[in-house]
Parts: sequence; structure tokens; C-alpha cells
Amino acid sequence: MPGACDAVWRTTRGRTRGECVGGRGRAVSATREAIAGAHSIVVKIGSSALTSLVGGLDMDRLDALADAIESRMCAGSDVVVVSSGAVGAGLAPLGLGRRPRDLATKQAAASVGQLALAHAWGTSFARYGRTVGQVLLTADDIARRTQHRNAQRTLDRLRALHAVAVVNENDTVATAELRFGDNDRLAALVAHLVGAEALILLSDVDGLYDGDPRKGHATLIPEVRSPEDLDGVVAGAGGALGTGGMASKLSAARLAADAGVPVLLAAASEASAALAGASVGTAFAARPTRLSARRFWVRHAADEQGSLQLDDGAVRAVVADRRSLLAAGVTTVHGRFHGGDVVALLDPHGQPVARGVVGYDSAEISVMTGRSTLELPPDMRRPIVHADDLVPL
Repeated sequence: MPGACDAVWRTTRGRTRGECVGGRGRAVSATREAIAGAHSIVVKIGSSALTSLVGGLDMDRLDALADAIESRMCAGSDVVVVSSGAVGAGLAPLGLGRRPRDLATKQAAASVGQLALAHAWGTSFARYGRTVGQVLLTADDIARRTQHRNAQRTLDRLRALHAVAVVNENDTVATAELRFGDNDRLAALVAHLVGAEALILLSDVDGLYDGDPRKGHATLIPEVRSPEDLDGVVAGAGGALGTGGMASKLSAARLAADAGVPVLLAAASEASAALAGASVGTAFAARPTRLSARRFWVRHAADEQGSLQLDDGAVRAVVADRRSLLAAGVTTVHGRFHGGDVVALLDPHGQPVARGVVGYDSAEISVMTGRSTLELPPDMRRPIVHADDLVPL
């Protein structure tokens, strides 16, 4: 496919990957350079960038996005697409005038829309001889280690075969208990799942503002280097076609950045500039060290099956000293769970301070609480949560 790649890359007006200059006069930063030069990226595309309430999928906009993604792939990057729009794509064919509120109708719209969305992406990338593979996930697929690894292998193999993996939440079967909440969070989880070097969130907003730009007097925040840069920022909910909004994008960006993945939030209409040089939007710096796959899973992906309330000494040991949690520091057990489950660790006031993988069932821990190690039977002298399986929040 050299000819196709050459043709597409010329549409970026001669810009080479890694250049990050001229974006509204913004200076180049290390974060933008990292995003522009990333060899493996996840691109999340919001519903509003692909669909409308009256016409369903907008193929012109989808083709433009596929052009920008193909350009980045031709420049040497692996790209995984997280595509919203399944429910929105199903509204017009079913004669629905707005996004449904009840679960059954949402699932019906998704069943129609997923087919249309996959076909649209396949048709668009077929212009370049590129094959598309659809990967539908539920939160359970990420939360459970076995499904987590299966999803990872599928995505890795699709990339190795030079196909475009198009990921979406499986809205046709996901219930409230099995949902990611929105595809922004899904994209952040997928970015860590595939070991991506950057995450690009494309929607109908051109970056993060310190207020609502529709009301005026709001200033674009070009870069977020630390949580302090977000002081005073007010984020709103999603629009008519999506479940996200700025609040979910901000949450996803912080999640990915915490995992060591830099993030760019930009408008879908500026996809070429975002993908070619990261010269637009708002960039979120990543933490210096990437969480291991297991620690990321414990902190962000796994479902909490219960919680343990700790005394002040145990909180200091777990959070400040990063030591294992012993039975003597546990005061209360909440919920029913089994050894190997992930639970929340709470301070004496009930506020979460950490998450960890427990070594015992809830019934066993209930008879261990407050007792020193020497007071316990030999088979119960292991930590409640080992330091290697514990992640402070």
C-alpha cells in the first residue's frame, strides 16, 4: 500500500510527524512532542463527531477521520480506534427522534447501530486497502483478568496484522452494572491495555476550558501538567447524542495520564492537526513512571467487591509507608467477597485511601480483625493485602 500511504500523507501539507509548531501560536512542549512521536496510539471519537439526530452516520465526517488516522498509520504508528456512535447510528433507521432513556431501547438502537458503524468504518478504510476488525467490550472484560488478557491478545494481533481495531462498548448486552460509563473511560483503559504511548480524544470540543465556552469569558487551557492546573475548572455533562461530556473526558485524561499515557483533547474537525503534530487542543502530561499492568488493573479496572475499614495506624502503613495490610489494622469488613477479589481500603471516616487484592474471604477476615499476627492460627498469618497487591489512591 505505499501508493495509498503517500497520497494520504500529502494531505497534511508537508508536515512531518513530530513537528508541533504553529498550533495557535503555542510553543512546543515535551508532552506534545511525545504525542506527536508516539508509535502506538489510541484515538477515541465521540458520537457527535460521527452522527446526527436526523441523519444517522455522517460518512463525510467519518471519511475525514479515517483519512487522518490512515495518515498517522502510514507515518509508522499503530492506531487503535475507540468509536462511539453505535446508539446514535441506530436512531434514524429505527425512527427515533432522540437518544432513548430506557435500557431496552438503547440496546435495540445499539444492535442496529453497531452493524452500521462497523460497516461504515470498514467501507471508509477499504479505500486504502485496510481491513477493519470490530472489538466489542463490556466492563467485565476489563475487570476480570482472564477476559482482560484475551482482549489484549486480540487487539495486539489485529495490530500485528496491520488491521484497524475499532473498539466500542457492547451496548447490546451491557447493563448498568457492566458498563464503563462512557467511551472516554473505555479509551483510557484500552490505552493501558495495549501499552499505547498516547491517547487522543476527539469530540465536538476543541480543548479544555476553565469554564463553559458557550457562555463566554472562558479561557482555553493549553496544557495540564499537574492536578493543580485544574483548580477552578468546571466540567459539564454530555449532549443529546453521547453519554460523556467534558467531565468524562477530564476523568479519562487523568486516568490515562496517571497510567503514564500522555493525552490530547481536541476537536474532531481538527483531527489532521491533532494526529499529525499534536498542535491543537489541550495536552495532559503523563506521570513520570507507568503503572504496571497489575497495579493499573487493581487501581482503575477491577470492580470492587467490598471494603475494609482501617484504623489510623494501618492507614499510615498502607499509604505513607507502602506496607502490607495486617489483620491488626482492620476494624470493619463491608460486603461479601472471596480471596483474590479487589476491595477498597477505607480510613476511619469511611473515605477510600487505597485498593488491593485480598488474600482471604470476607468471612475469614471478620474473625481476624484487630488481632496481631501471633494471635492468629499459622494458616492465617499472611497479610490481609500484600504490599505488592496494594495501590494507594
